[in-house]
Amino acid sequence: MLVQLPNAVAVRATAAGKEPLFSFGVIADVQYADIPDGRSFLGVPRYYRHSLTVLQRAVRSWNAHNHKHPVAGGGVRFCVNFGDIVDGFCPKDRSLAAVQAVVAEFDRFHGPAYHMLGNHCLYNLPRSKLVSLLRMPSGRAYYDFSPFPGYRFVVLDAYDFSAVGWPRGHPVAAAARRFLDERNPNADKNSPSGLAGVDRRFVMFNGAVGEVQLRWLDGVLRGAARRREAAVVCSHLPLHPGAASPSGLMWNYEEVMRVVHRHGCVAACLAGHDHRGGYGVDARGVHHRTLEAALECPPGTDAFGRVDVYPDGLTLVGTGRMGSTDMRLQLHSPVAELS
Repeated sequence: MLVQLPNAVAVRATAAGKEPLFSFGVIADVQYADIPDGRSFLGVPRYYRHSLTVLQRAVRSWNAHNHKHPVAGGGVRFCVNFGDIVDGFCPKDRSLAAVQAVVAEFDRFHGPAYHMLGNHCLYNLPRSKLVSLLRMPSGRAYYDFSPFPGYRFVVLDAYDFSAVGWPRGHPVAAAARRFLDERNPNADKNSPSGLAGVDRRFVMFNGAVGEVQLRWLDGVLRGAARRREAAVVCSHLPLHPGAASPSGLMWNYEEVMRVVHRHGCVAACLAGHDHRGGYGVDARGVHHRTLEAALECPPGTDAFGRVDVYPDGLTLVGTGRMGSTDMRLQLHSPVAELS
């Protein structure tokens, strides 16, 4: 279902030659570590040092686009990092330095960078330390912001309820472990062996949005709808089975999407985590785009993008292994009526 277009010219043609209202940069799963290349548990090659080079090229590309389009709305106003800034195999005595190295590259971007937590981040450093290092604006791992009049971006903490990222003995970690025990019979809770369909998501490297955060999300989207803002939801974990493998989904994606659909103001949900990427449109017309990972780019290749925002939709202009995707709003969609 992924819309593959050969170059930026072809993508821009889908917007009938119009200039975007604004643009933003996207990159996912850098998972940097200063260690030799390796492979995932499934045997997929991973390029731990080269991923930082991919990020460097992404930042240069976004800045160059700003230089070419200095007028209001024409440049890349901000960028979003979709989590897993450092890899779980990074030696723990080097975790802080690895995160700082990646943050330093984002600091070279001529605009704000917005981050979210991924499971690999939480394998390396405490949640509170990451929130500080990544300068999350609310002092917590979920927040929202409005980069342009009429638009609201929502960043979720996909590991708010999870068995990772909480201190040993923490009640959230204990409750999440019980949750997994009830749904995954394997001794290794990172294994989906024997689980079928979307039940394969019940593994330890995934997580969920907790009850307090769900109420917060409901309030943010209610306010966005009242102000007639179009919203974009950003999460490390994907929220739609059509846009990711079952084992990569958020534990309570259905619950989150009920909140999203309730208010009719969300145009798209963007995510990382599933390194192959994916794209789908749900029954309510919300676009779901899972972004290809920077980590799995062999030397000489890239995976990052720029999203151009128009009154009638979003266009992801992908670079390298990140496919380009045109996400037009359906004419009957409540979001289309907001714009």
